[in-house]
Amino acid sequence: MQAFIITIALSLFTAIGLNAQTQYEQEMTRALELWEDQKPEEAANLFERIAGAEAENWLPYYYAAQIKIVESFPVTNRVQKEQMLTEAQNLLDKAKNRNADKVEIMILQAMLHTSRLTIDPSTYGMKLAPVISGIYTEASKIEPNNPRLFLSKTEWDMGTAAYYGEDPKKYCPTLEAGLELFAEEDHAPTIAPTWGEQRMKKLIEQTCNNK
Repeated sequence: MQAFIITIALSLFTAIGLNAQTQYEQEMTRALELWEDQKPEEAANLFERIAGAEAENWLPYYYAAQIKIVESFPVTNRVQKEQMLTEAQNLLDKAKNRNADKVEIMILQAMLHTSRLTIDPSTYGMKLAPVISGIYTEASKIEPNNPRLFLSKTEWDMGTAAYYGEDPKKYCPTLEAGLELFAEEDHAPTIAPTWGEQRMKKLIEQTCNNK
């Protein structure tokens, strides 16, 4: 997941062109490059420093939180994972206080809860599963054609289906529809969230190409 997110975000950042970038955009690009270079802690710290200098902008806190959430998924040490997710929650809350895009924040919030659920499904499952589903339901009412929402909700639904022994291939039409939403999204250079298309393609390849 990490590689797919960084690649698309960094390509759009740099597409703006170094000469045309403001200092803010150059620093945001540098932070993503640190993440791409397998330096997530340095990248998150830089995003936080950028946030300190950009009093009204929610994106630096968004990306700092995203790094900690994405990097938390493979962590098996419970204490370390809980710490990462607590830090991510604090960053998400700061982004919310800067009038962040509500749906993009809700997507990360659901992902954060999903990562926490994996710490101990028997403990967190009953509590967090309905919360996660509720977030996706509410977000879908606000912006149903957000491709990142479509991706994250479908991944969640597929995981739930697998838990109950259902065939994930039944979500192939949904994945294909989500890929169309990415194709329709504005591809102009931007520092706003645009990640997810490569992840969607990978899910289709893994799930549907052998149907």
